[in-house]
Amino acid sequence: MTWQLTHDVEEFRAQADPYLAADAARHTILLTVSESLRTGGVAYAGPVRFGWWRETAEAPVTGAFLETPPHPPFLGTMPARAAAELARTLGGTPEGHGTPLSGVRGRVADVEAFGAAWTARRPGAGTGAGNAPPYRLSDGMRLFRLGEPTPPDPAPEGRARYAAAQDIPLAVEWLTAFAEEIGDPPARDRRALAVVRIEERRLLLWEVDGVPVSLAGHAPLIAGQIRVAPVYTPPAHRGRGYAAGVTAAVGETALRKGAEEVLLFADNANPTANALYHRLGYRPMEVYATAELA
Repeated sequence: MTWQLTHDVEEFRAQADPYLAADAARHTILLTVSESLRTGGVAYAGPVRFGWWRETAEAPVTGAFLETPPHPPFLGTMPARAAAELARTLGGTPEGHGTPLSGVRGRVADVEAFGAAWTARRPGAGTGAGNAPPYRLSDGMRLFRLGEPTPPDPAPEGRARYAAAQDIPLAVEWLTAFAEEIGDPPARDRRALAVVRIEERRLLLWEVDGVPVSLAGHAPLIAGQIRVAPVYTPPAHRGRGYAAGVTAAVGETALRKGAEEVLLFADNANPTANALYHRLGYRPMEVYATAELA
């Protein structure tokens, strides 16, 4: 048995749900993105593609991925054999989205196994390349899980509140600014995303004297986990603890909504954010990266 591919999110979830739920924290991206697609809360630049892996036809699913154009595929946890077979499968599937596969994202071990197999399948692999690496890892992100919630000390001025309908223009502006800051391609309808999050009470604002100064949101509760994202403070309001206040508030909100695990990603190259999340009670779980493919 090998990889099975589909564009149907319902088929994917029907096949992969037990596997995803068994390690919901490490599969937070696959769970939350596929759930948003099921509910119509997000759109991408082309057809989304999913896949799942079984060792045999009767075996349980032990690997999965999703691809949301223009983003490269995001890998779930999987055996090295499955990652290598996926490289061969995607390399031999020309229907794709009209562009060559430029990379994959996921845990470092999984993307390295994929990258090595991808390189090996290229014509002339291993010749004339000297000591050049077969692929390059970039965009290191660390997955954090909330342990014992710790309020910010000192507490910042202001308070948190749910964003409301009148905040939609501001939410769109800040969600767009956040996406641009992290280099996220403009594939999503930011207004639709803001509206859904506000309607579902998944977007908080930190305000001082009635003026919003920072924002934090979270994904829906799925398989016992909630992922915090995004956290954004406009440059003019940074350095005053507002991000700490709103991040602590959204974490408390997630726990009240029944989350057994509250998660977030932080850029490995941002020591300020990593230190902040540690002070708030978040503990590192896993390193994720992008394997840029030649």
